[in-house]
Amino acid sequence: MSGHSKWATIKRKKGANDAARAKAWSKLLRFVEVAAREGGGDPEGNPTLATAIAKAKGASVPKDNIDRAIKRGTGELQGESVEETSYEGYGPGGVAVLVQCLTTNRNRAAQDVRSAFNGSGGKLAEPGAVAWMFEPKGVLVVAAGSAGEDDIFLIAADAGAEDLRSGEDSFEIVTPPDALTPVRQALEAEGIAIESYELTQVPKTTIEIDGSEAKKVLNLIDALEELDDVAEVYANFDISDEVMASLVS
Repeated sequence: MSGHSKWATIKRKKGANDAARAKAWSKLLRFVEVAAREGGGDPEGNPTLATAIAKAKGASVPKDNIDRAIKRGTGELQGESVEETSYEGYGPGGVAVLVQCLTTNRNRAAQDVRSAFNGSGGKLAEPGAVAWMFEPKGVLVVAAGSAGEDDIFLIAADAGAEDLRSGEDSFEIVTPPDALTPVRQALEAEGIAIESYELTQVPKTTIEIDGSEAKKVLNLIDALEELDDVAEVYANFDISDEVMASLVS
């Protein structure tokens, strides 16, 4: 699994306090709203919306809140206009960072993202500087005890998966964007429990980082993800399991 995937999994398992959860809910509902606005309110025909709903449900967002966000997206309910925008930059060690925002104020988002980069040893870059280093993919995470690695790979591959990456206690399955739903359904049909699934941006290559540099990169990612307007942060770093364990111990 990539370093960013490991870090995301660790934070998800550590949980969050009520204040952090409320902020996370707000971000997830913006994601639902924008997905519904761009692709329609039916998750069966809108994989991005299906991913957004799954993330929201995974974070225990109430169904009524999700339904209202979908209706705001489709225009059935009024609400503030949420815009998508993205920023690109470099973190410590030359790590490429792609930041996707959902915001009601572009100027605020740009200022906050720039401050986070500057305050964490990174720097913003021009549009297009790092986006080419990432490609859209579907990613599913399956607990290692759900089934044997070979069985999981064969089921996923038959449904369109491209790759399976082993982690310490889970498997990360990578698919083309349009194969995410078929792969998920094939795994579930075989009784294999899926911890999470999403449409995401996967780095084409990764940069191995270590020691104090790794800590600085994780601090930058955390600073960006704390911002109210930031929906997703993608980065191409990799950190060994041993270094990651020392950083979170």
